[in-house]
Amino acid sequence: MTLHKNGDMVAGCLPAEQLAANFADVAAPLSAQAAVVEAHRCYYCYDAPCVNACPTSIDIPGFIRKIGNDNLMGAARDILSANPLGGMCARVCPTEILCEGACVLNHQDRMPVAIGALQRHATDHQMAHEVVSGKPLFARAADTGRHVAVVGAGPAGLACAHTLALSGHRVTIFDAHDKPGGLNEYGIAAYKTVDDFAQREVQWLLSIGGIELRVRHQLGRDVALTQLREQFDAVFLGIGLGGINALQADGETFAGVLNAVDFIAQLRQSNDLSTLPVGHQVVVIGGGNTAIDAAVQSVKLGAQQVTMVYRRSVAQMSATWAERDFARKQGVVLREWARPLRIVGMPHAGSGDAHASAVQFETTRLDAEGRLEGTGETFCITADVVLKAIGQTLVADGLDAQLLTLDGARIAVDADGATSLPGVWAGGDCTNHQALDLTVQAVQDGKLAAQAIIRQLARTVAQAV
Repeated sequence: MTLHKNGDMVAGCLPAEQLAANFADVAAPLSAQAAVVEAHRCYYCYDAPCVNACPTSIDIPGFIRKIGNDNLMGAARDILSANPLGGMCARVCPTEILCEGACVLNHQDRMPVAIGALQRHATDHQMAHEVVSGKPLFARAADTGRHVAVVGAGPAGLACAHTLALSGHRVTIFDAHDKPGGLNEYGIAAYKTVDDFAQREVQWLLSIGGIELRVRHQLGRDVALTQLREQFDAVFLGIGLGGINALQADGETFAGVLNAVDFIAQLRQSNDLSTLPVGHQVVVIGGGNTAIDAAVQSVKLGAQQVTMVYRRSVAQMSATWAERDFARKQGVVLREWARPLRIVGMPHAGSGDAHASAVQFETTRLDAEGRLEGTGETFCITADVVLKAIGQTLVADGLDAQLLTLDGARIAVDADGATSLPGVWAGGDCTNHQALDLTVQAVQDGKLAAQAIIRQLARTVAQAV
């Protein structure tokens, strides 16, 4: 085993065999027999709470009943007709606060039905079946002659494109990255989506036909919104949140201080995990799922100590209780009620450049009115790597100011995803959709916007006749 140093970060901390085991599928798929047994635990509720808890309103009792009857194609149809990214959502959805959290078995002191695992079982089976048989689950309608531009190949854009293509409209997707998928490809922990699943799902989705993908096309740099509005019948914006919130702390520019999303993206695109450098003592600042993913993957790469620090209580973290418990079991230390004051640096041997060596925190509390305040008490945590995970922001390059909310933080949309510009819709994390920023919510946003676009294009045809 060879160690490769990058400042105080070291690659090759663990042998290849250990790294492979650490980054193996965190949730092994169900066997056919186990899936049937699990399906029979379902009560197949009428007006099922699990369906109401699912942002895409999948007919969960229906697809589970079909799995129990060995009708996996029918189950996949139920899932994918409501959520074309149902395979990825089965892997990354926080089911503990959505469908499984709403399962009636929770009220009987029993484990909820493993809805996510069953959904994965059905969708994985269908994708594998189509590879062998060449027979698609869905057939595209006759071409309508209409053409829609979709900006962003993340969950919202892909769901929008698939829904439009099914209806016979042609779609061109523009994406700034080298690969489609958005956060599914670049922003989710590697152990949640193994075997290049994000790309396999995209290829399945594109196989419906009628969708052209143009990568390395960034809004505001390679393509203009005015140009798209002139050349296409409608435009959908699913550009996500490409900016990173700053810590506003001294030392933020020191070597060893990284954005957690960049760390995760680098890991996801690596073909050899043994070449990825990791700190010995890592501090992750933040309390969301990105912070959890960065912290856990640091442990799995071989970091000796990983501490995740949040300014409020652990219970107030946006990461779910299941994610927090998982992080603890992996060896991540969670520290609450502390905010960073500064990053301490020291000259690095050989270069003289400052490198992170510790983070100074101030303890926090709530004042009489419930507002967060510092106590004046401070402490330091030794760190040779600091990962920032305190939220992402909209990069408004190429967007008209009238599209944005008053504070400029998001694209303003109505319930159908329509913006203030005629013929332009938007969805996903980039919008003020008043919902949690989740993959499954982005899918629903894209789907609803596509349905609104379909209705609008149908009206223009009717008016022309």
